[in-house]
Amino acid sequence: MRLRILMFLLAAAAPALAQPVSHDETVIVTGRRADLTGIATSANQGSISAEDLAQRPLLRPGEIVEAIPGVIVSQHSGSGKANQYYLRGFNLDHGTDLAINLDGVPVNNVSHGHGQGYADLNFAIPEMIERVDYRKGPYYADIGDFGAAGAFDIRYFDRLPSNIARVEAGQFGYLRGLAAANITAGAGNAIAAMEIEHNDGPWDRADDARKVSGVLRYSLGGWTMTAQAYHNIWNATDQVPQRAIASGLISRWGNIDPSDGGQSGRYALSTAWRDDDTQVMVYGLYYDLNLFSNFTYFLDDPVNGDQFEQQDTRWIMGGKARKDWNHGLFGLDSRTSFGLDIRRDDIRNGLFHTRDRARLSVTTLDAIAETSLSPWAQNQTRWTDWLRTIAGIRGDVFWFDVKDRTGGGASGARRAETVSPKLGIVLGPWAHTEFYLDGGYGFHSNDARGLFSPAGPDTPLARATGAEIGIRTGAVPGLQSAVSVWLLNIQSELVWAGDTGMPEPSGRSRRFGVEFTNSYAINDWLTVQADYAWSRARLVDFDPAGQHIPEALASTFDGGVALHDLDWARDWFGGLRLRHFGPRPLVQDNSVRSRATTLVYANLGYNISERLTLALDVFNLFDAKVSDIDYFYTSRLMGEPAGGVDDLHTHPSEPREIRLSLTARF
Repeated sequence: MRLRILMFLLAAAAPALAQPVSHDETVIVTGRRADLTGIATSANQGSISAEDLAQRPLLRPGEIVEAIPGVIVSQHSGSGKANQYYLRGFNLDHGTDLAINLDGVPVNNVSHGHGQGYADLNFAIPEMIERVDYRKGPYYADIGDFGAAGAFDIRYFDRLPSNIARVEAGQFGYLRGLAAANITAGAGNAIAAMEIEHNDGPWDRADDARKVSGVLRYSLGGWTMTAQAYHNIWNATDQVPQRAIASGLISRWGNIDPSDGGQSGRYALSTAWRDDDTQVMVYGLYYDLNLFSNFTYFLDDPVNGDQFEQQDTRWIMGGKARKDWNHGLFGLDSRTSFGLDIRRDDIRNGLFHTRDRARLSVTTLDAIAETSLSPWAQNQTRWTDWLRTIAGIRGDVFWFDVKDRTGGGASGARRAETVSPKLGIVLGPWAHTEFYLDGGYGFHSNDARGLFSPAGPDTPLARATGAEIGIRTGAVPGLQSAVSVWLLNIQSELVWAGDTGMPEPSGRSRRFGVEFTNSYAINDWLTVQADYAWSRARLVDFDPAGQHIPEALASTFDGGVALHDLDWARDWFGGLRLRHFGPRPLVQDNSVRSRATTLVYANLGYNISERLTLALDVFNLFDAKVSDIDYFYTSRLMGEPAGGVDDLHTHPSEPREIRLSLTARF
């Protein structure tokens, strides 16, 4: 603990880190209510502004990205573990096929101890966010690994709208304190922010989550430098078998193994420089995780139990460069961009059999070096007043080097490469309406350890192929709507299962679906949003077990009403938000399905003065008895048959919870 505190102080005192501009400089907007016709290159991209986020109560930091149409975030463990992400027919686990960046610095971790693409957003400070840029599908040349389903880039402020101090308190031991301020530093501006949080949750054994997160950021001209530090310790109530609740063995908030939990840290530095047509950034970070879980209880070891520890420590270094220039092409206006992404991960991870967090044996222990080099190019040309094209190509080269430290595993080195062409066609605008046709190739990398396992994948880079047709319109004053119909094929959904230390294979998959998004500023004080998404996910190759993809998202709805800037009650604001995601298949033959989950959040606030605000957030307003996530698999409780019992395992959504905050701006 002393070492963690020292590292935090050192990182907070460092003068570093950075914010590059948007990967696609053509989409810099103030929020979802902005008219993107003539700007966007697809119907599915956009930006969530700080104003948008301020209108949404957030139960946990990961829900920042739930403001993006079609996205669902859930949790099946303690509050310090990365969330589960759902989008476009995927249960994306903790980030596979979803590329997440904060100020251009990747959040996803390759060859991670728990799961490929693991993306933990618990370090993000919502009040620091200026906007969240999002794009979906493999149609963008500057997006590479993990970006097949979507890519989100969270952007921190270079200068806060105001200094802020906030205190929050709520049920279940929730306490949070935040202080963030602009500091004049020579000719530039510095931001210093610190967040401290404690949360027990409703669980019979309190999470006792203790989180601290800090940011130092300095901006001067085209330079931006940022330092971030984060550390979290927690207990965990993982998903539990339904039979244990039904029999009265445990309560709805109970656990089977009370020693589950973990700790994680992230310490990052980056710096970037930009002007009108050039962007260069470099970053470095240290990350660690120790995670203790027990999902099958006494199935494999009836004496000591099945708890395991997943350990991951890594150093990551990388950089991005981009050059844009406007030029003529056959006498037409054209813009060409070239870019290069470089990343290097030096990883030490392992899987251990444990009891009460004490190691009993080693399952896997590996040293991994993974490097990627990714050049890309893109051209956007306006051929007529109503026709423009966006053509791009991306190359990715990966080097994998695995050294087994147990003496009984597999080691090796390998190189792999892939080329991904992209094409977009935009027609319009006519009457504030545009039509889009997009297609392209993408990929996700597989865990390096699986490349040298007898059960490993045929290829380290799984190809994704996608296409989409969409419409965006602002024809009705105040109403922004978009509809897209999309298709996405994945070569293989094989991932490394950190729970077992082995790759888990599945065949080719196909998904298609529809998204319909709406944001309506009815007047100056009333905003209504309604987003619906539907998708169908199936395995392509025949499988006697069935063609359904377990946990694949089928339908979502997110809608809300926000009251603000009221003429008749100017000091008041508030809103309601409904979040729904429908039933999902839990096994391949679709014989077992989860129930739908519908939750309502509410908020009400009062501006005591120009600088002081009191706000009330209510989560799960109607106290719905629903699940955050469900799984179906075999587990064994003490005294049950040696082969275990097939059962539904659930992690309940948290009950009604009230939080009160007092915010001072100065």
